[in-house]
Amino acid sequence: MAIHLLHDQIDFLKERPFLVTCIFLSFIIMTPPRLFGSARTKYHHSRNSLSLSTKDGKNVSFAELCKSVIPPCRLNPFLFNGHLQTMWTVFKGQSVPIHYKRKLFENEDPIYTGTFAVDFVTTPNDKNDPDLPPRTTFFTEQEFQSIRSEDSRPMLVFLHGLSGGSHELYLRHVLAPLVAPHGSWEACVVNSRGCSNTKITTSVLYNARATWDVRQTVRWLRKTFPNRPLFGCGFSLGANIITNYIGEEGSDCVFKAAVVLSNPWNLEASSLALQRTWMGLNVYSKALGTNMKKLFERHVEQIQQNPKIDVQAVRSLKYMHEFDRLVQGPTWGYPTEGAYYRDASSTDSLLAVRIPFLAIHAEDDPVAHNEALPRQEVQQTPFGVLCTTSLGGHLSWFELGGGRWSARAVSLLVSWTRVKLTRCNADNCVFPEDAP
Repeated sequence: MAIHLLHDQIDFLKERPFLVTCIFLSFIIMTPPRLFGSARTKYHHSRNSLSLSTKDGKNVSFAELCKSVIPPCRLNPFLFNGHLQTMWTVFKGQSVPIHYKRKLFENEDPIYTGTFAVDFVTTPNDKNDPDLPPRTTFFTEQEFQSIRSEDSRPMLVFLHGLSGGSHELYLRHVLAPLVAPHGSWEACVVNSRGCSNTKITTSVLYNARATWDVRQTVRWLRKTFPNRPLFGCGFSLGANIITNYIGEEGSDCVFKAAVVLSNPWNLEASSLALQRTWMGLNVYSKALGTNMKKLFERHVEQIQQNPKIDVQAVRSLKYMHEFDRLVQGPTWGYPTEGAYYRDASSTDSLLAVRIPFLAIHAEDDPVAHNEALPRQEVQQTPFGVLCTTSLGGHLSWFELGGGRWSARAVSLLVSWTRVKLTRCNADNCVFPEDAP
């Protein structure tokens, strides 16, 4: 879920320094000091983790690979709990310039008709479109007609968090080392409908199980770039969506591997946990609900065509679960938000995953709660590994100097997998050197 959703609450706190001081002191009292910012890292996985074969004839499990490749988690010691980590990105602006070219697609599924935008990473340039996020312009027709390629460069497919987009800082932090001049990766971001300055062309936005746009995108990528190995990466709500997609595809999934960060997993458990505390309800849930209301207002002319949507009730809501009750439920036929959460959660989808799959999560995440993690489920599949850190917040993991540990972890793992992994199944994975 996008970090920028906290801006309204941050502005509220800036006008009340005494309240900020009280909250900060309460954090110190409630939270034991984390000397040197060292976070405890744990790995949850099956005892029979996926076996990978190397060129020297040795075997290594996917779990052992993750443990050996992912670096120790040493974070900024001044951001010593999940709230400080999560809020830091609001105060600390950073320049991580990623440039995009945008293409609008029409979904071909008659059930999910509508327009969605995909942003493709491109070389740095000085072009800008005032109607799009910074450093983003549309493809010209000529540019897009010549996009097809037979190259074998690896390509990442990203899904952003709630109401976010390709412009999100947490996403650009992961992208930067992979697509930099010395990097070798291609990448694109599938923007959720209505997000990132896109217009919807039907009466629906998207939901936590909206896998149809990423499915069409992946099929188009496979056809347009037949030799490129594809990898998936999702953040927060986008992590939930891409997990559902990979589970739905099963053994037909064309991703070679995938990484998800700060996935809310069990949406009902996460929602109830948010409602349980003052901070959860009045800071995080309120921020999420407020920003979804803003998204609703930007597209209200289209959305109100659905007679099941009570526009005035939506305009009066305060919290995220109320938005899901008043918009997602009526739009998709769920009688309650709980029914929606249970159906759209990605916990059970993990059991259907058939590719190497890493989930990274901070146990002090104040948005996607620790209690919603699929610790038991991940032990039932050889394909999954859940890496938890005791610190890190929601999509944060800030180190001293402003970098993010999560960006290093993702780039190291996918880079190793890209070089080595050719294909795999539950019994064995084959690397390029051993491929017939």
